Amino acid sequence: MRKMMMAVAVLSAASWLCVAQAQTVKDDMKDAGHDTAHATKTVAHKTAHGTKVAVKDTEHGVKVAAKDTEHGTKVAAKDTAHATKVAAKDTEHGTKVAAKETAHGTKIAAKKTATGTQNVGRRVEGKPVLPNHPEDQH
Repeated sequence: MRKMMMAVAVLSAASWLCVAQAQTVKDDMKDAGHDTAHATKTVAHKTAHGTKVAVKDTEHGVKVAAKDTEHGTKVAAKDTAHATKVAAKDTEHGTKVAAKETAHGTKIAAKKTATGTQNVGRRVEGKPVLPNHPEDQH
């Protein structure tokens, strides 16, 4: 009988252990569900916050980039206008110098052509050749 009592006591304790364990698993599952819900809400909140910060930072970056681009465009336009004025002035000066040099060269060529033509005629007639003028030597 003693063995039987012992067996009943062991079986009784084992059944209580199973019941206690079943409640613990049930409680653990319930706690895990609550923890998962809490974690999901936390992640969603932090994601929403991060998205708002990213949008705000992006807007700020776009405004800064637009302002910098506008400034750079104005500086480039000013520099281009200045360079264009300088180039026009230099071109005008170069054109005047070239025109003056061309006119001078044309006069010299005309004088030399005239002298050469006269000398050909003088040679044909047997007369002495005329000298070139020193200012025409270039």
